[in-house]
Amino acid sequence: MKNQKKKINEKNNKDLAMTSKNICDDEKCPVHGSLRTRGRTFQGVVIKKLPKRVVITFEQTRYVKKYERYRKTRTKIHARLPECMNEQINIGDLVKVTECRPLSKIIHFVVNGKITQGDKK
Repeated sequence: MKNQKKKINEKNNKDLAMTSKNICDDEKCPVHGSLRTRGRTFQGVVIKKLPKRVVITFEQTRYVKKYERYRKTRTKIHARLPECMNEQINIGDLVKVTECRPLSKIIHFVVNGKITQGDKK
């Protein structure tokens, strides 16, 4: 089972390497470096772009048992932005982020790529 997950993860990273035109020397890049991704994956909109990181936001609906209703919650996540994707991703873009080991106090995710209009689900 672990071998299957590794093979799928390696295949996804190779696909990302083919799509990114720039090759970076960043060690903390999931495509060209040695950073391993695991765990949760989210899609969100970039609301702030900083050097080597982005802030994304996305909405979830959660059930409130007391009121027997659903409510929308917004979540902000800080994610590492590899050098090879720096020029491709701008504010307002829809991106895919995946969990990784803690890279700093607030960064626990890394950007995997930009989602185009055809890839939305």
